[in-house]
Amino acid sequence: MIDRGGWALVRRSWAAWLQYRSFFFLLAFGWMVPPLIYLFVWSVAAGEGRLAGMGRGEFVAYYLILILVNQLTYAQTNWTVGDLIRIGDLNAWLLRPVPFVYQVLANEVAGKVVTMIFVLPVAGLLALFLRPELDVTAGQAALFVPALLLAWLLRFLWGYWLALLAFWATRSDALLAVQDALVFLLAGVVAPTALLPGTLHTLSVYLPFRYMVGFPVEILTGQLDPAAMAAGFAVQAAWLAVALGTCAWVWRAGLHRYAAVGG
Repeated sequence: MIDRGGWALVRRSWAAWLQYRSFFFLLAFGWMVPPLIYLFVWSVAAGEGRLAGMGRGEFVAYYLILILVNQLTYAQTNWTVGDLIRIGDLNAWLLRPVPFVYQVLANEVAGKVVTMIFVLPVAGLLALFLRPELDVTAGQAALFVPALLLAWLLRFLWGYWLALLAFWATRSDALLAVQDALVFLLAGVVAPTALLPGTLHTLSVYLPFRYMVGFPVEILTGQLDPAAMAAGFAVQAAWLAVALGTCAWVWRAGLHRYAAVGG
């Protein structure tokens, strides 16, 4: 019953997204711009040589894959959760038979489908003109899939508990903006993490943000050896457990406060 209800929510959300597809195509293009800028920056910087073991064609491949991964893991619906809480619309959502998080996830899945309708053709055209160099093994492709799924879950859940702080704070959206800035800096967008200087590189290894975007890209582009991949999956899973536990606690505590204030 929940499964059928969940798919019904996805279909309804998808129809709603399609009504405003031009706006969301513009949003998707905006999200593509920073990786595109750094694609050209690092491919020009590499020239005919190599930086951190990567040549021009490998930088092109890295950033084209990163564009797709960033779009697939970006949790745009978390920006609306705080608004629902602040203006009281959460009441109506709580009365529905499907749990609230299912409804947020339905919007998330529907949004991914709509934006990828735009992003995939654009990335394909860029690949045609820029000629990326990519040699993917079957093992890398197989490990990329769970790394991508865990990256999306981590990015969604991390943003979700930040959005739920709207139960207490009116500007919880500012924390989502901080998260996006840290992803930009530490997750391989401004530069592949191998090129980050000392302290920033260390932070990227141990903080969760690299594992929201850069880690799956590094797997598919062959930048990691088996030991580094195993360590990466362990850190990714550990941060995912932290995010899941934090979400559950913040949701329960927030609902208690919401009921106490709302009556």
